[in-house]
Amino acid sequence: MKHLFSFLTLIFCSILYSQELKDFIIPKDYEKILETKGDLDKDGKDEIVMVFNSDKIINKTSEGLERKIYILKNINGKLKIWQENSNLLFNSKEGFYPSDNELKLSIKNNCLVIFQSYFSNSRHTVTSKNTFRFQNGDFYLIGALVKFDDTCEFNFSSEINFSTGKVIVDDQYSDCDNGSNRKVPENYYKEFTHKLPKLIKMNDYKMGKNEIKIPNSKKSFNF
Repeated sequence: MKHLFSFLTLIFCSILYSQELKDFIIPKDYEKILETKGDLDKDGKDEIVMVFNSDKIINKTSEGLERKIYILKNINGKLKIWQENSNLLFNSKEGFYPSDNELKLSIKNNCLVIFQSYFSNSRHTVTSKNTFRFQNGDFYLIGALVKFDDTCEFNFSSEINFSTGKVIVDDQYSDCDNGSNRKVPENYYKEFTHKLPKLIKMNDYKMGKNEIKIPNSKKSFNF
């Protein structure tokens, strides 16, 4: 009887949960560009993550479209919207060479990893990798990697694990050997611990708007 009661309770809770989530219907004029699957809440069932180019132009100069990400649950054969976000991704024509931009999604260790890269000009590449984990009833940012690379002069990398607070800053410089008398700066490497008062929720996260100051230095970086 006890097992039967637990089973019925589970079914009842599942029905209530499915009723709370909205059905997923692809909006008109949206174009799907990516999809991946994996278990994000450790229930043994795969969630589905899709990325779409929307119909909303957010860069009038390049006519770059807003990109939207949906995290979906399959409940009784129907796709339900578990999470949706339009702040995590660069627009469809970000940067100098939009056709060479990269966008990758993966689910590893029950975490959603979003990798993006674009050319900010003809020489510079901007790369970001953000990792989100579902815990305490929401998705939280638990890791961030930011890279800024020149074709030959420098490679800057800053990475933080928000679960442990460990930060690694690695700025490497090199000589382009182009005949100039440019003095090559010294490489800079530092590890330190930085604990946020609280983790950042996925829907509260704004790319590049969060600053971490490097101790005993005038340097800082944004993620």
